[in-house]
Amino acid sequence: MTQPRSAPRPASEPADAGRTAGRATFRAIVPAGGAGTRLWPLSRRTDPKFLHDLTASGRSLLQSTYARLRPLAEGVVVVTGAGHAAKVRSQLPDLPPGDVLAEPSPRDSMAAIALAAEVLRRRHPDEDLVVGSFAADHLIADEPAFTSAVTRAVAAARHDYLVAIGIAPDEPSTAFGYIRVGAGGPVAGVEPVEDFVEKPSPEVVAGYLAAGGYLWNAGMYLCRAERLRELLRRYQPALAAGIEEIAAAWDGPERAEVLERVWPGLPAIAIDHALSEPLSRDGGVAVVPADLGWSDIGDWDAIATALPEPSPVQAPPSGGRGAVRVLGPAGSADRVRAYGAEGSVVVPGEATVVVLGIPGAVVVNTGDAILVTTRDRAQHLKQVVDDLPREGPLR
Repeated sequence: MTQPRSAPRPASEPADAGRTAGRATFRAIVPAGGAGTRLWPLSRRTDPKFLHDLTASGRSLLQSTYARLRPLAEGVVVVTGAGHAAKVRSQLPDLPPGDVLAEPSPRDSMAAIALAAEVLRRRHPDEDLVVGSFAADHLIADEPAFTSAVTRAVAAARHDYLVAIGIAPDEPSTAFGYIRVGAGGPVAGVEPVEDFVEKPSPEVVAGYLAAGGYLWNAGMYLCRAERLRELLRRYQPALAAGIEEIAAAWDGPERAEVLERVWPGLPAIAIDHALSEPLSRDGGVAVVPADLGWSDIGDWDAIATALPEPSPVQAPPSGGRGAVRVLGPAGSADRVRAYGAEGSVVVPGEATVVVLGIPGAVVVNTGDAILVTTRDRAQHLKQVVDDLPREGPLR
C-alpha cells in the first residue's frame, strides 16, 4: 500500500508517544443540540428535531442514534443543552444519568465534543481510549455499512489520525461541506484527507462530482482521546485550557461553579474549523469513504424522501390513491385528503388537511402554528423562522 503523504506526528516522534498504557477501547459521544429551524414548526428551540420521530420508525432520531452506537461502543455519552437534559434522560432510560452531560449554553461542536472526550479520558485512565462523535439527529439507513465504517475508523484513529467518515455523494448538493480525498491511507479502506471545502457553489459541486474523489462531510469524527487533547492544546489552546479545567471539576462538588465561570468564555467554534481543516493541511486527517444511506434530515424535503412509501390517503377515484407521505401517530393518514398532490408531505395534527392541486406540498399543523410551503422552498424556511420574535413559544 502507498504510504500516506505525511504522518500525523513528526517523523522523529514515535507513533505511540504519549500513548496510555491500557486496554484499547472505543466510546461514543453524541452531541444533541441545535434548534432544527428548517423543520419548524415541528422542531423548536425547546423541542428540537433529535427528540422527534421524523421517519415513522417508532423511535426518535436520538433513540435511533443511541441504538445504532450501543452495540459498537463500550459506552455512550450524550452532550446536550441543560434545557434538554431531562427529555434526553427520559428517552434513554437505560443510559446512566451521569452519561448525559448538560452544557449551560451552546458553544458549537468543538466544545461539546472536547468536554465529553476529556471527561471520558479522566473517568477511564486505564484505557487507551478512542472516542467518536456522531450527531443525534442524523439518519443512517444501512446500519451494517455504518458498523463497517466505524470499525475501520477506530483502527485508523489508533494510528493517531483524526478520522472522518465521509459520505459518497448521490446528488450535487450545496447543503453540505465536501472532503477532497487523497490516496494511500493508514489502514485498508481509509484514505488521507487533502482538503475540506465548506458548502461550495453549484458550479463547483458539479465539477467535484464529474471529477470524483470528493465526499460529503457528515461531521462524524473519531480520535484517540489523548491525541485529541494534544491537538486541542496545539490548535485551540484557550479552548483546551478551559475544557480541561471544567472536566477536572465535572464529577466533583465544584462543577457548577467552574462551569458558570469558565464555560461562557470558551471559543464558540465547530470541530471542522477548530481541528480538521488546519490538521488536514499538516497531513493528520484521514477519511473512511462510506455509502450509508445517510441524511442529516435537514429540511422538509429530506423528511419527504426519508419517510416510508406514500400513505394510502383518500383521493377521488379518477386520481387513484394520493401519493402523499404522512407523518404522525397511527391514524394520521385518515385525516388527510389529497387531490393532485403527488410528492407532498403532511403533518396533520388533530385537523383534517386537504391538499388540492399542489404537487410537492408541505403542510405541517402543530396546533399553535401551521406551515404551508413546497419541498423546493424548504431550504428557505430558516430565514422565515429567524424573523419570528426571539422570545415566545413559536421559537
